[in-house]
Amino acid sequence: MKQLYIGLISGTSIDCIDAALVDCTEDKPLLLAHHEHPIDLPTKQAIAALCLPGDNEIERMGQLDLQLGCLFADAVNQLLAKAKLSHKDIVAIGSHGQTIRHRPPKDNNSPGFTLQIGDANTIAEKTQITTVADFRRRDMAAGGQGAPFAPAFHQAIAPSDIKSSAFLNLGGIANITVVSQGNIVNGFDTGPANGLMDAWILKHKHVAFDNNGEWARSGTVNKALLSDLKAHPYFSEAAPKSTGREEFHLPWLESILENKHAVCNEDVQATLMRLSCETILEAAFASNIENDGAHATQSQRPSIVYCCGGGARNSFFLETLQSICDSRYSASTITITTTDEIGIGPDWIEACAFAWLAKQRLDQQPIMLNNVTGAAHNVIAGCIYSA
Repeated sequence: MKQLYIGLISGTSIDCIDAALVDCTEDKPLLLAHHEHPIDLPTKQAIAALCLPGDNEIERMGQLDLQLGCLFADAVNQLLAKAKLSHKDIVAIGSHGQTIRHRPPKDNNSPGFTLQIGDANTIAEKTQITTVADFRRRDMAAGGQGAPFAPAFHQAIAPSDIKSSAFLNLGGIANITVVSQGNIVNGFDTGPANGLMDAWILKHKHVAFDNNGEWARSGTVNKALLSDLKAHPYFSEAAPKSTGREEFHLPWLESILENKHAVCNEDVQATLMRLSCETILEAAFASNIENDGAHATQSQRPSIVYCCGGGARNSFFLETLQSICDSRYSASTITITTTDEIGIGPDWIEACAFAWLAKQRLDQQPIMLNNVTGAAHNVIAGCIYSA
């Protein structure tokens, strides 16, 4: 009998809700159907506003928590209709929710917290499907970063015939997973991917994203600005580490621009693209990547990078990544491609991951990520909301 699960996520970019129907019967999860559910502009704006400190946060959070729970449930029901399935055909839903605050721990004296909304009670009630949610906080309780969680799924789907590969999620924030001979060498957030570029083009062009990076392509990288942006302390921090809108947001960018001579808007966009690409690859191919006291060797560096997330559909983003690889790491051939190559579209990897994570929770399987997140031990992650 097939083991069907649904995964739900609304990422840092807040562009939509991704819903994926996944067959988890075999070791390799299989994507069967998917649905992209819209988030209306006022809700997007309310979420973005709640990601930074402001007034009346508890009231606003409570309203959005319920509102997003309803939207996530609608996404599930529409996916089921599209797939011509009943709620009785689904074992469980894995819902990541919408992150509104992520404050990873700095040290033993500064414990962190993370908060995702999108009420799982509402999802379970409106779909009549058992829902698993709140995946990240148990890892934090064990001293971990609570992110990223996708590396466990990346490990599960990594091709066995490739010695060393990487998975690069290009959402609002980028995260990288390096898998060598079936083992996770490392996985962490590298910094911004699309988030700053989306915010900049929305402000100046009034569109949600830079289609295929055409605006960035029209500009010229400003080296002085790039240097100042790369001076952010996050980039020099050692893994395990994670980040989000709390660190890389439009006010941060504008505070740096205020102290600079005028840089035209398209040059800022070009520089933001370069910032994302350079910091991603410097992290991915650093010779001093550490994992539980061990150092990644040259042979553990990935020969192929599978890109996913919204940025994987940005041709200029992928071209820039490939160009930097060719110029800086020419000693070995590195291929930049997308997860289409392994049978899962780039837009659906993270939703599939949370369907798979729901199965791990119901099976009482710990998520093998303590070497990625820095937790004291691997944890069984997620809370179950029965139908």
